[in-house]
Amino acid sequence: MAPIDPIVLKSLADLQPALYWLDADPLEPESHSALVGDVTTDLCIVGAGYTGLWTALLAKERNPKREVVIVEQRETGNGASGRNGGFCNASLTHGFVNGYTRFPDEMAVIEKLGRENLNEIEATIKKYNIDCDFERTGELRVAVAPWQLDGLKEEAIARNETGDHVEVLSKEEIRKRVNSPLYEGALHDADGTALVDPARLVWGLEKACLSLGVKIYENSKVEDLIDEGSQVVIKTAYGQIKANKVALATNIYSPLVKSARKYVIAVYDFQLVTQPLTKEQLESIGWKGREGLSDAGYQFHYYRLTKENEILWGGYDAIYNYHGKVRQEYEARPETYAKLATNFFKTFPQLAGIKFTHGWGGAIDTCSRFSPFWGTNFDDKVAYVLGYTGLGVASTRFGASTMLDLLDGIDNEATNLQMVKHKPIPFPPEPFRFLFIRLTQWSINRADQNQGKRNLWLKLLDRLGLGFDS
Repeated sequence: MAPIDPIVLKSLADLQPALYWLDADPLEPESHSALVGDVTTDLCIVGAGYTGLWTALLAKERNPKREVVIVEQRETGNGASGRNGGFCNASLTHGFVNGYTRFPDEMAVIEKLGRENLNEIEATIKKYNIDCDFERTGELRVAVAPWQLDGLKEEAIARNETGDHVEVLSKEEIRKRVNSPLYEGALHDADGTALVDPARLVWGLEKACLSLGVKIYENSKVEDLIDEGSQVVIKTAYGQIKANKVALATNIYSPLVKSARKYVIAVYDFQLVTQPLTKEQLESIGWKGREGLSDAGYQFHYYRLTKENEILWGGYDAIYNYHGKVRQEYEARPETYAKLATNFFKTFPQLAGIKFTHGWGGAIDTCSRFSPFWGTNFDDKVAYVLGYTGLGVASTRFGASTMLDLLDGIDNEATNLQMVKHKPIPFPPEPFRFLFIRLTQWSINRADQNQGKRNLWLKLLDRLGLGFDS
């Protein structure tokens, strides 16, 4: 590791490798019992994160008489749903440019569905009185190099032509909103992003599901799915569930449908949280609009203010471990914390002296097109959605709704999308997968340092339809 600035070292001295959102929160619910014995249900959902909970909630809202059971291998929200940055973004395609590159003819519809989806999330939070610090403050994507601003201007034109309403801010305008010496301009989306406490959103959705009669079993890892003709048997260590339909909401954990495994890999993302900012520190950076922020580079940071005016700062590094293994020891990475802190103080040098209190990481389910994909199995009795690539706080609701549509045989605007009908290009097997990802990450880093110019490897990926942008 390269020498680390003393300011950075001091800022990390008291960091706890702990998940900020779970730090003694009084709203954390009681745990649920494991599945013991035999259960029969209309719909069984595997996974109690955002996708699973949204699937259960929507299923009961559409048909209150439908029996719905959720089975979770650990506890509700244990995975990515409880450890993300809380950016609830309207995009269903991991950003407009990524979606426009892959689905140009559908982008107007996809963007419309994304905005409707975010509106429905806000309505659900109000309907069920979910206390999750929901703030629809919008987003600022900031250019930290001139070439990035050129890209934001092009994006703004394309987005507004598809029905979005975004504007480009000059260097002077963005620095009046948020004061950083790095900013060259920004793309402002006033209402396309909300900020939430992600863990409280999970718990609120869980409470809403329980109020509608959904049954939840925790600490019950599914060991096998067996097709029995008219039903599917879901086997766990101490019991089994016989269900007419099964929705798989397993995120990065090994897909129970083996044919889906080649499409997803686990990439680890990391975050830090500062001490609460003093009044003087807040005044030094502005940020009165409390927007969510992200950089416009291929490698980017995302950051936001919490309810207590701490700054959550994450992203940039995306760590792939050989064979894509998901392990608890991968959730802390001191070298990444140092990189994050170094870039934090480059962005906000006026905050020198502030300390970071929490640092953690989590696995993201990434696919080669960086946006969710769907599939069915067992004669359409089983459906799944995977591949959110880290921007899933809002898109999981759309993913769940569309998965439920596929199970129910509904023909609508969502299920007719090519985005829904087709899967991404699969990843190669190891060791080629590891080499492929490492070469791509090295090339993306070079592109960021070379005014966004993509080398021959990235151009080849673009031609193949992979188009790695982040």
